[in-house]
Amino acid sequence: MSLIELENITKIYASDGIETPVLKGVSFKIEKGEFVSIMGPSGSGKSTILHIMGFLDRPTDGLYRFNGKTMDEMSDVDLARIRNKEIGFVFQMFFLLPRTTVLENVKLPLLYSEVPEKNWQKLAEEAVKAVGLEHRMYHDASKLSGGEKQRVAIARALVNKPKVIFADEPTGNLDSKSGGVVMDILEKLNDEDKITIVLITHESETAEYAERIIKIKDGEVDSDRIVENRRKIGDGYHK
Repeated sequence: MSLIELENITKIYASDGIETPVLKGVSFKIEKGEFVSIMGPSGSGKSTILHIMGFLDRPTDGLYRFNGKTMDEMSDVDLARIRNKEIGFVFQMFFLLPRTTVLENVKLPLLYSEVPEKNWQKLAEEAVKAVGLEHRMYHDASKLSGGEKQRVAIARALVNKPKVIFADEPTGNLDSKSGGVVMDILEKLNDEDKITIVLITHESETAEYAERIIKIKDGEVDSDRIVENRRKIGDGYHK
C-alpha cells in the first residue's frame, strides 16, 4: 500500500464566474520512505498539489489516498489529526514566533496533540538536536540567521514524529551554504530515520537530492524519473 496516491486529481478555482483550471488529471504514487521532488515553474500547479497532499485544500475531482484511506472518507477532525500527527510542514517563509525561543517554537505542534505535556520538553529537545541547533535552544527566533530559522522549522515539523515531511521551497530564502545545510538535514532524515520527504522546488540542483523527480507542467505530470546521480551529503550545493 502506497503512503500517498493521487488518482486523476483536478483542481479548478472559480472567481467572479470565471473558472481557472490549475490541475488537470494528476496521478502518481509515493511509497513510504521515498524522497521525491516535485518540480515545475511558477504557476505550474506544484504547490497546489502539495496543499492537497497535506490536507490544506481539497481537489475539485479525483481521488487522494493517504495511507490507504481516501480524503472523502475523513472528517474534518480526522484531517486535523493527520495534519498534526502524521505530517510535518516546512515552508519557504519560516513562520516562527519571533520573540519566542527555539525550543518553544518547536513545541508548538505539541499544544494541539495528544502527547502528554510531561513529554513535550524531551521531544522538543530531541528535535532541536536532530537539526544541530542545541546551542541555540534558548535563543529567540528573531536572533537567528535564515538558515537557522529554517532548521528550527524542520525541528518543529519533526517533533510529532511524522510519517512524511512536505517541504515547499525550503531553500528559497537562503544562501547557497545555508541551503546546502537544510538539504543535508532533509536527506539525513530520509536516509537514517526513513521519513518520507516530498520536496517542492523549481531548482534542479535542489531537486537532485531526491531519488525521484516528478515534473509538473501546465497542471499535468510532464515526467516522472529516478535520479541516477543523486546529490548526496557533502557533494556541495549551488543555487
